[in-house]
Amino acid sequence: MREVFDESAAAGRLRGPVAAWRWATGSGLVPAADVGPGRWSRQVVEAADPEAVRAALRGPVGAGWAADRLTEALGVPLPILRPRVTAAAVGHLVKAGLLVYLGGDTQFPDVHPDQVNTLARRRDLPALLDRHVPLGPDQAAVRLGVRRADFDQVVWLGWLAPIGSVDVDYKYHGGVTTVPLYDAEDVALLEVVRPSAYWRAVRTARASRRSPLAGLDPVAPGGDRVLLAEVARIARVGRAAVACWRRRHPDFPDPVAGTDVHPQFDRRAVVAWLLAHDKIGVPTGPTIAALVLAGPGGAVQRFCLDDPWLALADDAAGEDCLSGWSTDEDADALAALAGGEFGASLGRLTAPGTGPLAVPGQVRVIDRFRSGSGGLRLTLAWPAGLRGTAASGPAGRVVRHGIAYAGPGEGCVCRRHDCGGVVPVSWCAEHGDAVGPVLEWHPGGGIRCTALLLGRLAGRGQ
Repeated sequence: MREVFDESAAAGRLRGPVAAWRWATGSGLVPAADVGPGRWSRQVVEAADPEAVRAALRGPVGAGWAADRLTEALGVPLPILRPRVTAAAVGHLVKAGLLVYLGGDTQFPDVHPDQVNTLARRRDLPALLDRHVPLGPDQAAVRLGVRRADFDQVVWLGWLAPIGSVDVDYKYHGGVTTVPLYDAEDVALLEVVRPSAYWRAVRTARASRRSPLAGLDPVAPGGDRVLLAEVARIARVGRAAVACWRRRHPDFPDPVAGTDVHPQFDRRAVVAWLLAHDKIGVPTGPTIAALVLAGPGGAVQRFCLDDPWLALADDAAGEDCLSGWSTDEDADALAALAGGEFGASLGRLTAPGTGPLAVPGQVRVIDRFRSGSGGLRLTLAWPAGLRGTAASGPAGRVVRHGIAYAGPGEGCVCRRHDCGGVVPVSWCAEHGDAVGPVLEWHPGGGIRCTALLLGRLAGRGQ
C-alpha cells in the first residue's frame, strides 16, 4: 500500500485533477506537504474531503486573463506611468508566492480566478508589482514615463543595469531575441535617487528631439559616489539632517572616498540605507490632479491629469498654468468645454502641494502635444486674478466673496472681510442680491484679496 503521495498520486486518489490538489494545498484546504517537498503522507491524503477539494477549484484561468484583470485593477484608463501587466508577470507573481500555480507553462501559468480577484483588490498592488515583476526596456520606459531612447540613455549612463534576461521568439520578425530585464523598483526610484536630472524635461521631450540626458557623462565603474549634500537632495532634507543621521546611526554607510570634511559615499549603499530607514519611499505611480469644470451652459464634468505641474503666478495680471497627462477622450472633452466664447469655469482643482483652487471663468487649453513616449500632455491656463481657494470641509464648496465696498452702512448684515470684500445676503436692505453673483474667492490671503485691500487703502489715501 502506498504510504507517500506526490501531487499526481494524491489527485488520483481523490479522483480529481492535479490542479484541484494544487489549489487545495495552496489555499490551505489540505495541509502542506509533510514528508518532503511536494510529498504527502497517506494519512493527510485520506483525511482530505474529495468533494470539497474538487468544488474549491472552480476551474483555473489562463495567465492572459489574470494579466488583464490586474491591469484593470491598476485603473481605467491605465495611469500614464504604469505599463500593462503581462502574462509573463503572472508567472513572476506565482514565483513570489502571491498566486498558486495550477498548471500550464511555468512562465505563463494557470491560476485561480478568486485568488486573482483578491490580489486585484489589494491597495498595495502597484507596490507588489514593482517588488516582484521585472520590466523589459519598453515596459521600463513606460514605468519611468520617458521615450525608449531616453531609457536607453539611462542604461548607457550606467544608472541601471539588467538583473536578468528572457528569450523572446519573434518568429517572422527576426527569430529568438534576448531581452534584458530591469528591477521595477530601481526604475521607479530613478527620479528619487537622481535628483540632478531634469526629469520633467525628459518626460515632456517631443518626438525626434535630442534626449535631455544626452549631455551627461556616464558613471565610471565603481565611481558612483555622492557627497552629503547630494544625499540630502535625495532625501529632501537639509545637509545638517544627513550629518545628524550619520552621527546617530552606526549602520550609516562608511565613506568610500573623499576627505574628512567632504566624505564621499557609494550611492547604492546610501539609497539602500535610506530605504531601510524609511527616509525615502518607492514611488508607486504618478500623482493626480482632479478637476471639476463647468462650461458656459452649466454642464459639469470631472477630469484627471496625471503627474500634474501647477505654476501659480505671483502677480494678479499674470496667468496660472496647469499641465498634466490625459487620455485622448478626456482631452477632447476638456478642450470642447473650455473652448466656448467665455471659456470654462473651474469649480474645483485638487492638486498635490496646494489647497483646492477655484476659478470663476476663462479657463482654456493653451497646449496639447503627444510626447515621444506616446503620452498626451495638456496645459490649461487662466488669469491669476480669477483664482480662488475652495472651502475646506466635506462639502467641498467654494467660499463666496463679493466685490469691495468703500464703506457699507452700519445696518449692513452682509459678511465682511478684512480685504474689503462683502458677501451680500438676500435680506440686506443695502445690498441684497443686487451685486450678485459674487466672485468665488478666498476670504483672505489670495492675490485678489491683496488687490482689493490695496485698492481700499489707496481710496483712503493710505
